[in-house]
Amino acid sequence: MTQKVVAITGASRGIGAAAAKVFAKAGWRVALLARSETDIAALAQDIGADAMALPCDVSDWASVNAAVQSIVARFGRLDAWIGNAGVIEPIARIEEVDPAQWGRAIDINLKGVLHGMRAVLPVMKRQGAGTIITVSSGAAHNPLEGWSAYCSAKAGAAMLTRAAHLEEGANGLRIMGLSPGTVATEMQVKIKASGVNPISQLDPTVHIPADWPAKCLLWMCGPGSDEWLGKEISLRDEGIRRNIGVIE
Repeated sequence: MTQKVVAITGASRGIGAAAAKVFAKAGWRVALLARSETDIAALAQDIGADAMALPCDVSDWASVNAAVQSIVARFGRLDAWIGNAGVIEPIARIEEVDPAQWGRAIDINLKGVLHGMRAVLPVMKRQGAGTIITVSSGAAHNPLEGWSAYCSAKAGAAMLTRAAHLEEGANGLRIMGLSPGTVATEMQVKIKASGVNPISQLDPTVHIPADWPAKCLLWMCGPGSDEWLGKEISLRDEGIRRNIGVIE
């Protein structure tokens, strides 16, 4: 895997930032994409010369496409794309939700996944190889009170990932999803504060650390995960946890 190139959206914090460090430690060159320019610039500086920070709004197609072109211009290739950017807001019942905020969540959590795929597919197909991973959620498969925007977007992103595999799997591309479970990130702080639905009532000690999904994302970029192509890996699966070395 040495000197392969990965791009990670939502790289300023949480799973994205943890993944950047894990991939860099494994010898990958890393492109960090997020709206928080200061945060990703600091992270890129910490990682060193093999990292680049790219301010990017995944809801904006032109922004994502330009970022991908910048990555290829600097590193010459793009081996993996991690579609991690996401927001939990708005947390509100359907009868009360602001439609504009609901639509903004769809723009980020669903259309952002499409924009990433659309930008990287031509690059990876020219290379004859590449891995695309969508960070999914249990919310893609189970409705939760107050989370209609998040659940709907994640469900759409999960299906989009399957559709991309159907269309491009035969072209040498590896496309799949990762459902990490509940992770100790800033998003869980917001969920806890909302007091809405059972997820907000979870004890913070049950959340896994962000480096667990980060390690899983790295493992998914190798041949050990080939049997899950076109599918969604659940990090709640103890077998997966053993494969990535976070439990014995």
